Amino acid sequence: MTACAVSRVLRQLRNFNRKCNYTSQGNKMARPDFEFVGVTAPQEAVSVSGLEFLRGLIAGRFPAPPFSKSTKIWLSSADEGRVVFEGEPEEGFFNPLGTIHGGWTAAILDSAMACAVHSTLKPGQTYTTVEMKLNYVRAVMPGRGIVSCEGRLIHAGNRLATSEGFLHDASGKLLAHGTETCMILEPRLS
Repeated sequence: MTACAVSRVLRQLRNFNRKCNYTSQGNKMARPDFEFVGVTAPQEAVSVSGLEFLRGLIAGRFPAPPFSKSTKIWLSSADEGRVVFEGEPEEGFFNPLGTIHGGWTAAILDSAMACAVHSTLKPGQTYTTVEMKLNYVRAVMPGRGIVSCEGRLIHAGNRLATSEGFLHDASGKLLAHGTETCMILEPRLS
């Protein structure tokens, strides 16, 4: 990326980001108000470990991604190899049959499983999802409270990492679960 392109992206990010009112409790976050939304510059995101970055999202040092505001899915806790996302399924995510669309369920599971891997990255490393398998156990419905999705690392190698995720409703019932494989990418040398 050229210096001009980086400057343009940073300018766009400054214009896009807004003030934050997160309620942070250590490594856990209450439901965000999504006032501080934006995209962290890539060089800033990889300047710290994956766990430091995720905890920075929770603490409001980095903006919540626009995806979080659109889907009402947010990171609520992060430890090495384990993260928890929470989400608020609403009627706006209904499929034609009147249940929450499976894509929303896939989104929260992917977020949790991928960020379990992200929590183990060293500064400079990035990752990408290469495979995901989901099992839908029960329909996700609005009006049943906040759902919780735990992502846990299964294995982290030099190039590939695997994780698992479990989505539960407010009463603790399993809604869906899955596994994911991520490719770990090392920084490019210029």
